Order: sequence, then C-alpha cells, then structure tokens
Amino acid sequence: MTPDTPLTTTRAAVLHAAGDLRVEEREIRPPGPGEVLVRVSVCGVCGSDATEFSRGPVLTVLPVTLGHEFAGVVEAVGEGVRLPVGASVVCGAGISCGTCKPCRNGRTNLCRSYRTAGLQVDGGLAGHVVVPESILLDVSDAGLPPDTLGLAQPMSIAVHAVSRSGLTAGQDAVIVGVGGIGAFLVHAAVATGARVLAVDRSPERLALAATLGAAATSEAGSASVRERLDELGWEVDVLFEVSGSAAGLAEVLEAAQPGATIVPVGIQRGDVEVPLGHWTLREYLIVGTVAHAFAEDLPRAVELLGARTDWSDIAEEVLPLSGVVADALEPMLRGASRQVKTLIDPWIDAPRPAVHAAG
Repeated sequence: MTPDTPLTTTRAAVLHAAGDLRVEEREIRPPGPGEVLVRVSVCGVCGSDATEFSRGPVLTVLPVTLGHEFAGVVEAVGEGVRLPVGASVVCGAGISCGTCKPCRNGRTNLCRSYRTAGLQVDGGLAGHVVVPESILLDVSDAGLPPDTLGLAQPMSIAVHAVSRSGLTAGQDAVIVGVGGIGAFLVHAAVATGARVLAVDRSPERLALAATLGAAATSEAGSASVRERLDELGWEVDVLFEVSGSAAGLAEVLEAAQPGATIVPVGIQRGDVEVPLGHWTLREYLIVGTVAHAFAEDLPRAVELLGARTDWSDIAEEVLPLSGVVADALEPMLRGASRQVKTLIDPWIDAPRPAVHAAG
C-alpha cells in the first residue's frame, strides 16, 4: 500500500458489553448524503464513557465505537455537504432532527429523536468516523491546535449551563465540584464577569480553579458552603452543583438565599427529597441543563478555549488508543485519573505531551 492509497479500515475502540471494550479494525464506510468522513485527531474520554464501560448498556446501542468529544479533519464528504475537504472540525456529538419544535426553537439538545455519536451511533475513539455534517463545526480559522479543540465539546456543556443559569456580570456564583465539567464551568462563569467561589475536596482542583479565574475557593469538609459565603460576605445569585453527590446538593440548598437560582449540573443517582413548599416560599429558580445547543454553545466554547494560552493544566498528556481501558477508563472509575480531561490520539502508539499553544 502506498502513502496515497486510501485506507479501507480504521482502528476503533468498540464497546461490545459491560467490561468488554476492544480495539479492533473496522471498515471505513463512505459518507452518504449529508454525511462527513472525519479523520480524528484527538478524542476526549468522559464519565459517560466510563459508565457505559462499567455497567452498560445504559445509553449505548451495542456494539458501538465510543467517543463523543472529538476534533479532526474532513477527509471526504457526501452529497449536499458544504464543509470542504481539509477543514478542521469539532464535533458537537448530539444528532437532532432539525424539524421538531425544540429544534425549530434552537434547543437541539431537546430534540424529540435525539441521538449521540459515541453512544447510539459510532463515535470518535477511532482513526476515522462518519457523522452528519450538522454536528460538525468548522474551526479552521480558530487558530487552535487539535489537542485544545478536543476540549470544545465538554466546554460547550459548561457554556450551556451558564447560559441556562442567566449568570451575568456583577453577580456571584458558587460552583460545587471542579472536575471535568466543573473546571470548564469555572472558566465559562468567570468569562461572564461574575465572581466565582469554587468548592471541591481536592486542593489541587481548587488551585486549578483559582488559575481559571475563581475569586475564592473552599475545601469541602473544612467549612460548609454557607459558612464560607458568610466569611466572604457574599450573597450568591447562582449555585451550580456539579459533583452529582447528595452531599453537594445538600450544601447548595443549605447555602441558597431567597431568590437564588440553583443549577443541578451533576446528575443525582438516587431520588432526592423535594421540600417544594420551602422552595416556593423562597422563590428558588431550579434550572435543568443537559448537553448543549449546537448553534450557540459550541462556537462560544471554541471562543473561550482561545481565550487561554495553555490548557496543559486540564490535559497535559495524550494517550494512545491502546491505553483507553487501562490508562483512561479504569482510572476514571477508581477516581484516580491523572488529568482533569483525558485525551486519546488514535494515531500514536505511546503517550505524548499535549500541544495547546495557539498556532
């Protein structure tokens, strides 16, 4: 095979059952009408991937190539596609119909037939993937390297949560949980001009939050959120619960003053007792948030990524596809990830330093 001979197969991390993820060769199919063949540059691994690996199928339709946080280059296009071959793209993952009422209103994340690349259809933990043009954003002019662009989809989740909250300049916010999404949420919240208190159990994560612009931090367990706010003299407008823990939600509810907006970003695993009468009398605004709205949130996410010179404190090292289980998914399930965000490069055979300096 010569260097110019098109590949017919690609290596992919395919989930067959809980605990059964195999890196295998899969046929590269040509893109159909409205579809794009993307040569994947880098793909992020997140908590939903770990959940599907450990106890799926929860959302997945098996077998499926995991990976919904990817960036790459357009290699071929199907009929009717406007994206040019060679364009740098990031994937928004969520596939919406474009015609139902939520889609017509721009709320594509609430599409009545919503599907996600990497869950219900093959995703980007592979050398190549075919996806609809509608979930790809052309970022050729962004001037950002692929490793940074690989952070766009999780950043867009944070952008959407901030947008849903209504947080604006001059307000105060609390963010409980500075993990993968929480760290991006700090950056997105600070970018509105708001003042942010970040709360986490990890001193390292709190130091990162400060670097990302948090005006104050608090180590969970050393003082309650309410006590820390009293110490600071803040009356918080918006409280984001990102950890998904019952303890985190309890802290947020105890700290919320009348009129506060409460945004449960992290998904609670168990049932939560709802003191609805208390919430009514205090005029809490409880705001749900899920995924992102492609047209508004993904471009803003790329813009926010470009506002920082280096994201090595979020993703310092990029791993090969062969390490996705032992070095990415299993450490994530143990709570022992070495990085805030784990990136996979399907074209390397050994770990490499991430490249984030804008070109």
